[in-house]
Amino acid sequence: MSIYKACDIRGVYGEELNEATAEAIGGAIAARVAGRDLVLGADLRPSSSPLKWALVRGLVSGGAQVVDIGVVPTPVLYDAKDRLGTYAAVMVTASHNPPQYNGFKLMFGERPVTPEDVDWIARNAGRPYSRQGGSYRTAEALAPYAEALIHTHGGLTRRRVVADAGNGAMWWLAPMVLGRTGLQVEPLYCLPDGTFPNRHPNPAVAAHLVDLQAASARMGAWGAAYDGDGDRVIFVDERGCVLPADRTFALLVEPALVDQPGARVVYDLKSSQVVPEAVERAGGVPLEERSGHAFIKARMLDEDAAWGGEISGHYFFGELGRDDALYATLMLARLLDERNLSLAEAMQGVPSYPITPDLRLPCAAEVADAILADLDAAFAERPRSHLDGVKVLFPEGWALARRSVTEPVITLRFEARTQAALDEIREKVLAASAALRRLAREAGW
Repeated sequence: MSIYKACDIRGVYGEELNEATAEAIGGAIAARVAGRDLVLGADLRPSSSPLKWALVRGLVSGGAQVVDIGVVPTPVLYDAKDRLGTYAAVMVTASHNPPQYNGFKLMFGERPVTPEDVDWIARNAGRPYSRQGGSYRTAEALAPYAEALIHTHGGLTRRRVVADAGNGAMWWLAPMVLGRTGLQVEPLYCLPDGTFPNRHPNPAVAAHLVDLQAASARMGAWGAAYDGDGDRVIFVDERGCVLPADRTFALLVEPALVDQPGARVVYDLKSSQVVPEAVERAGGVPLEERSGHAFIKARMLDEDAAWGGEISGHYFFGELGRDDALYATLMLARLLDERNLSLAEAMQGVPSYPITPDLRLPCAAEVADAILADLDAAFAERPRSHLDGVKVLFPEGWALARRSVTEPVITLRFEARTQAALDEIREKVLAASAALRRLAREAGW
């Protein structure tokens, strides 16, 4: 598969992506920014340093004005872009992917990167560039970011919280900031190691958080687990239960909207129905969007939305103009203080409906397209969404079918208010497509 994805550039280091590729991409980015400045950061992966310096060669040779802020979490990069006023931002990271992967997150102007931006870079990487006037300098970004958070969120009750950095980019920043705002921090995997020796860098998979679950239950502390580059967070309650990001988002967003009647809130289409229900209860306007950081952020900008959330653990804040996992952690701590509740107690007020994870079936692209057409025709009388694939709405729930753009699979997801209703919806969807039934049988459903 290509390293050029819809919203970023990513591949296996040494196989799909190397220093020569990075330098060529740097030249293309420089041409895209046309001599303007950009802020550059990197995560802890062993390949991030060689890729960054190769990228710098291409950027400077192509005429870009590079401001290097070193090894930082991705939210620090976005904060530095605002603070320094640069035109663009580039983060060397593969986010939540395993350590053998790496890549580049991009931002041009005030908008998140688009598929068209990535396609332009793909088409221009490796073309000759000889623009003069490129430059390189460094700048401090961690300290001003940390001090701003501490100033805004200081004075929290000394609750016990386990900060699980997963040996990633939040290794130092998260426990330090959480501690200085008043929390009693118990660090877990807070030594820097970009090979991620203790757990997978994706915290959105509950199976990756067994050590955090055990630590939280043993200490009676709630926990926060960050991904490899520190822009996603998944929470665990004091009993050691992993909390789905959509339910946590519903907990946070409802009280936040009480003083903002009519505020718009963007959420991804894979989220539980508890999210739009919570937004509506608070007098807000829920807006569904396709999954993906860039799509959620672009919709927030277009709608002047107050909040945004993604089931992967991204939390977006209108007042910041971006997502920030550490900011979300502090907002959750503030909410628990205001309600004088444990996280487990606070979550009792958030409904929980039967919902499946993503159910992935190997499937050629043309077969997946035929299945989506089958479902669209079979449920033509029902409300449907086509943001990404086909989402069919039923009185008691919904069904979503999507074709992957990165691998040959079709993904299904179901939710309903009861398990019986979920089973019924699932059977209706399978009955609507002979090709889908065949794939399900082959998968052992």
